[in-house]
Amino acid sequence: MKASGTAAIASAFAQAKSEDRALLIGYLPAGFPTLEGSLELVAAMCEGGVDLVEVGLPYSDPLMDGPVIQQAVDQALANGATPETVLTVIRAVAESGTVPVVMSYWNPIERFGIERFARDLQNAGGVGVITPDLTIEEGGPWIAAAQSYEISPIFLIAPSSTNERIGQIAAATQGFVYAASTMGVTGARDQVSNMAPELVARARECTNLPIAVGLGVSNGEQAAEIAAYADGVIVGSAFVKAAVSGGSQAVAELARDLAGGVRQTR
Repeated sequence: MKASGTAAIASAFAQAKSEDRALLIGYLPAGFPTLEGSLELVAAMCEGGVDLVEVGLPYSDPLMDGPVIQQAVDQALANGATPETVLTVIRAVAESGTVPVVMSYWNPIERFGIERFARDLQNAGGVGVITPDLTIEEGGPWIAAAQSYEISPIFLIAPSSTNERIGQIAAATQGFVYAASTMGVTGARDQVSNMAPELVARARECTNLPIAVGLGVSNGEQAAEIAAYADGVIVGSAFVKAAVSGGSQAVAELARDLAGGVRQTR
């Protein structure tokens, strides 16, 4: 029997902890540059050492995403990417033995059908969904549907979140808490935000869930910096850039660099 979303994610974080390192989480949009191309890219990502893959559900109005991811999403949509494309990629990741979750804005899930999406995601082997624009106040129906199908609902905290708010978000979250390290859009940066350590420290006072930091990581050195205080390191735009510049080979090389970074002695 397949482990529940919470159990599968918890097991991945526990394995990383037993190796005295942070979990490496990589993001790529499904259908970018094509369905076949995205399958090759996520396979290279997994082979390079990514522990958990965020499969992006392409959406025409990605408010949180910077230009790199927006362009990739536009290309995926132009090539006909749909929620079914996402499920195909999720299935491939699950079959590789890597933990798969979906990253999606709320509108596509709502249009697809909340119960249907949760059910189909479970059938494909997906174990969680990150919803960056869904608030916990409006997330009741999704949380209920996700839990019915053993899918972990994953919500975001930000530097602007109060301690009270972090506690509320963490209470509604399963799997791990996604800590957005900056107040801006996604994108690889020369330096990781200095707000991230404080945000993680405040979150640890509110929850025992693993905390993964995203937005801005582009290389192994930055991954090591975050791995020193966070349970997980999330990388998105840098993987998309690598895919554009050098295809699956560049993605695998970046994954190896990042995997080395999270394995540096804490």
